[in-house]
Amino acid sequence: MFKIYFIRKIINFIDSFQQKKIFNILKKKLKPKAILFDVGAHHGETIRNFKNNFDFKQIHSFEVSKQNFMELSKNYKNFNDEKIIINNFGLSNKSKELQFNQFIESSSSTISKINVKSLYFKRKIKILGFLKNNRDYYETFKVQLNSLDNYMEEKNVDKIDLLKIDTEGHEYFVLKGGSRNLPKINYIYFEHHYDDMLDKGYKFSDIHEFLINNDFKKIFKSKMYFRKTFEYIYENSRFN
Repeated sequence: MFKIYFIRKIINFIDSFQQKKIFNILKKKLKPKAILFDVGAHHGETIRNFKNNFDFKQIHSFEVSKQNFMELSKNYKNFNDEKIIINNFGLSNKSKELQFNQFIESSSSTISKINVKSLYFKRKIKILGFLKNNRDYYETFKVQLNSLDNYMEEKNVDKIDLLKIDTEGHEYFVLKGGSRNLPKINYIYFEHHYDDMLDKGYKFSDIHEFLINNDFKKIFKSKMYFRKTFEYIYENSRFN
């Protein structure tokens, strides 16, 4: 476990340079009293970035994993604060229950199916020291999902200034679940995995086409260090 902790610390340090670049861009774009959505909250890293970088009215945060949510709650004991709303469920294209893969290296946890034959997966578990059995690296259980459309209507949210999605291969379905409310979203910031470890059920072109058809344009693309993963920002042309 110490090895995983140490590796995660190194990755977080490296990623902080990428995140600083992204948030410097977004700080110039977002207006005061912003409504921010954090889909895939993990332990609250994005909440911290939101708090440090933006003048916000509310943060709505979603973490589907009970294990990750426990850490999130410890980090944000005031999660009942009306400005920071933390939800222990995920977002998808509709309300449903799905199988979830909880990784020991918790930031890799995902709803996507795992391709255990993937060279990327084998290299990852080798680095982390899990060689005897793939199941030593993750366990599966059922989780509850809602849709972005349902949530916005239930909470009377009439706009989202920034929608951040980091769901390890479920990003497209999160967007599809917000189809009715896309005109109310100003910026979308998400990552896309190009490795073959995750069986996502969609390609990046599906996301791009969906957003372009809904009046969004791509304004930022950057490769994450040491991974076959890119981060993107799309802007709603109706607002700009």
